[in-house]
Amino acid sequence: MTKWDESAIPDQSGRTVLITGANSGLGLHSARVLAERGARVLLGCRDSERGTDALRRVAATATTPPELIRLDLADLNSIRDAAPTVRERTGDRLDLLMNNAGVMATPHRSTVDGHELQFGTNHLGHAALTWLLMPALRGSANARVVTTTSLAHHGGGLDTADPNFRRRRYTPVRAYSQSKLANLLFTRELDSRLRATEADVIGVSAHPGLTATELLSNSARQRRLPEAVDKVVRSATGALTQRVEIGALPQLYAATAPGVTGDDFSGPSRMAETRGAPKRARKNPAAEDDSTAKRLWEITAELTGVEPPL
Repeated sequence: MTKWDESAIPDQSGRTVLITGANSGLGLHSARVLAERGARVLLGCRDSERGTDALRRVAATATTPPELIRLDLADLNSIRDAAPTVRERTGDRLDLLMNNAGVMATPHRSTVDGHELQFGTNHLGHAALTWLLMPALRGSANARVVTTTSLAHHGGGLDTADPNFRRRRYTPVRAYSQSKLANLLFTRELDSRLRATEADVIGVSAHPGLTATELLSNSARQRRLPEAVDKVVRSATGALTQRVEIGALPQLYAATAPGVTGDDFSGPSRMAETRGAPKRARKNPAAEDDSTAKRLWEITAELTGVEPPL
């Protein structure tokens, strides 16, 4: 892959895009860029006030008016409400689903449906949304599902017998790592099943390296560090991270570049994949375990109550 930046993004006119977590960070920047290139962008946001502000900011430079979709990935009923709204507004033709939203290293909390918050939001919510929107994705030509994961997926494994930490000792980082590994395993199984049905849809993934987003600052805030320690952490974080405009490049590449194929994984090219232009990223071998991917698919259906369409 040669060095790639936003200038290489093809014209997006005629494409319809849904981006989760589009009110800030990587999602907001991706929405703005794709809307500037001509895409009709639907912003999936949990908070209506912040979503309205993001809509205004994207609309300022968009060539096609963006739209707001009320969507809380920690609430399966919200996802079930949002999916038919998206299908109706798009006429069952969705070219790109960017599963970007996420929570990181939170204290032990639960979603509305009782699942561990990070696994429930980062994986279960996006999986349910992807399944419920599959008719719209299959209604398009060359559709893509791009799921944003993290370098943290290298940090551990996935316990399919106890994904919600009912029996295991919970740690914020361990749970985050599991949820990000689940993103890659789900993408692998999704793409495999799409190929088996000869669907004109691919599943791919990307990670932003170390990027200065609200995800990092919110994570530090939730740990309630002493003020002096918090200042040091924030200062160090600022020095080590890259700008959102650069961090968003891998997912924009995965979403728009010609030649991207099923189960591709993109990430930054420099300094152990922490920063720089996108390239093919390295996976934890656990992310290529087909038996775990299949089992995750099965328990995801059980936990969400959504019937997989594939």
